[in-house]
Amino acid sequence: MKLMHFAGALAIGLGTFAAQAPAQDKGTIGIAMPTKSSARWIADGDNMVKLFQKEGYKTDLQYGEDDIPNQLAQIENMITKGDKVLVIAAIDGTTLSNALDNAAASGIKVIAYDRLIKDSPNVDYYATFDNFKVGVLQADSLVEGLKQRFPDVKPWNVELFGGSPDDNNSYFFYNGAMSVLKPLIDKGDIKIVSGQMGMDKVGTLRWDGAVAQARMDNLLSAYYTDKHVNGVLSPYDGLSIGIISSLKGVGYGSGDLKMPIITGQDAEVPSVKAIERGDQYSTVFKDTRELAAVTVKMVDAMETGKDVPVNDTKTYNNGVKVVPSYLLPPKLVTKENYSKVLVDSGYYKADQLK
Repeated sequence: MKLMHFAGALAIGLGTFAAQAPAQDKGTIGIAMPTKSSARWIADGDNMVKLFQKEGYKTDLQYGEDDIPNQLAQIENMITKGDKVLVIAAIDGTTLSNALDNAAASGIKVIAYDRLIKDSPNVDYYATFDNFKVGVLQADSLVEGLKQRFPDVKPWNVELFGGSPDDNNSYFFYNGAMSVLKPLIDKGDIKIVSGQMGMDKVGTLRWDGAVAQARMDNLLSAYYTDKHVNGVLSPYDGLSIGIISSLKGVGYGSGDLKMPIITGQDAEVPSVKAIERGDQYSTVFKDTRELAAVTVKMVDAMETGKDVPVNDTKTYNNGVKVVPSYLLPPKLVTKENYSKVLVDSGYYKADQLK
């Protein structure tokens, strides 16, 4: 009986203490992002930190700065420190197998964030956008722009740029775009003047805008001394800006030499401004706020034993397994709708785009 009285008193005491204690600490989530050189990855990291902390988690946010050994060291350090879950946007999705073996041995779950991690059974989930659809949107907008700006030209002279060959998404972007463009190439409506097609020829390592600009320079000097470029398929805004610089350097966008139709992705501020000016035709907006929110829900569901939200269990085979995924819809942004999509939604303030 005395023991029961003691237990009751202890419970009351603990209850009083608990009422005064801060919200429960659910542990630390390791967040490995590829680089700060792209504004979108900064936004991804910041959004996840806010949302995880709101749910009671601590965060360990690291940027690899496009250095593979650096990111590997950061991830290994997260494992050593005992971070509960790893959210990884890989610099190179093929280099993490050993690190993820170590994570699995420590009971640490892994979510691939917007870039699929390849060749490892230890990827639990994948949070991303519908990347094939991104390519479809880019190609559809390229064709629409060609019809608008060059209605009397056939075939349209077009060049193709791909993303980084070590980023699995690059192939989805390219294949999505080619599902639209290849029939028009076969029909003779579009001509790839350089003949350069396929990710092995058009890929741009590390999504580097300077590399894209140099390649565009070479294409112009080798194939367009007596022809005009009508369109350029670019899978990312950072490449688009380099491509635009190359084209303007030889006179496109001045006099009677119209700017080609140029696509993009990520709705970065310099490219939205380029769309306003008419230098870039479109970009594809992927709302990183939504992706961060979905990722936090996935992690919290794993940690609390609930069903993890997924809507695709067929598409993303990483070479070892099909990774259960949550795909978000991308949105096309043009001069006509950029303010509604980007400003009215609160993603940017109007002042940022002036």
